[in-house]
Amino acid sequence: MAEAASPKKGHLLEVTDLKKHFPIRKGIFSRITGHVFAVDGVSFTIGHGETLGLVGESGCGKSTVGKAILKLLEPTAGEVHLNGKKISDLNQLEMRPHRREMQVIFQDPYSSLNPRMSAGDIVGEPMYNYGLAFGKEKEEKTRQLFAKVGLRAEHMLKYPHEFSGGQRQRLGIARALAVNPSLIIGDEPVSALDVSVQAQVINLMMDLQKEFNLSYLFIAHDLAVVEHISHRVAVMYLGKIVEMTDKRSLFVAPQHPYTEALLSAVPIPSPKMKRKRIILTGDVPSPIRPPPGCRFHTRCPYVMDHCKVAEPPMKEVAPGHFVACHLRQPGQAMYAIAAHATSSARTAGATEH
Repeated sequence: MAEAASPKKGHLLEVTDLKKHFPIRKGIFSRITGHVFAVDGVSFTIGHGETLGLVGESGCGKSTVGKAILKLLEPTAGEVHLNGKKISDLNQLEMRPHRREMQVIFQDPYSSLNPRMSAGDIVGEPMYNYGLAFGKEKEEKTRQLFAKVGLRAEHMLKYPHEFSGGQRQRLGIARALAVNPSLIIGDEPVSALDVSVQAQVINLMMDLQKEFNLSYLFIAHDLAVVEHISHRVAVMYLGKIVEMTDKRSLFVAPQHPYTEALLSAVPIPSPKMKRKRIILTGDVPSPIRPPPGCRFHTRCPYVMDHCKVAEPPMKEVAPGHFVACHLRQPGQAMYAIAAHATSSARTAGATEH
């Protein structure tokens, strides 16, 4: 895969202390007895033409962040600014003009497409809904979009069940592009595809980003994919971002124990190389009752007493490198977290058999 192009400066999206808590209701009167803290104070920015990769284990709140930004789920608290305009408190009618600027590519390329509509109608419908094109003009623009994503004009007459998984996801990408958005949120857009098809779709997304200056929030759990497409990476754990930096710093010198463990599990594409795995003990705590202090302390190999009572703030330990960990202090050099820790960098942690 090709390297991601450098983004232009300036913030397109600003997310500040975003929260989404789902109420738990029990009893005959459906009384609220608790909450699921799915997203609990997430902040980040995305620049014009930039890709931010959002990674973490299943259930950490990645997809909920994307849906809350799009207002497919109403945020519990926090602010979302798009092009300097606060959109987090807008109603459905007020959100309509801003939805053109934000589009989504869903994880499942089949269930996200209407099986009763032809491929051409699926891609052309957003243009009709926003009054961008009608009749022959809409048909011509749809044909051009099909060509952009690697589909032929005759595919416009087919239905979703007649396409392969990769072709369906290309349809999803074409539909997202139909209204000329600035931001596309990809909710694990390649996780349901074969590895070879994943590479094709990722390369397509990167090519389209260069051509249209698109910004991506790329939600995924595959670190190898995130490394290729992202400019910066944010790591989530149990509803919070624990580390955020440019992709090179993250893969070469991870500063959070959880990031180290994630990177130690990434396979090395060489039979002669090996890496010491960091095996985390215990299960991910329940988002209904997250542990006090640092949420990772129940599984952290470097836990201290202070970690169990005080929540670590997000600190800038190096230029552009933010981490929420008591082991890290601002201005520290990029060492391994502990002297005995094995580096989990893509190459630095590998040794010959």
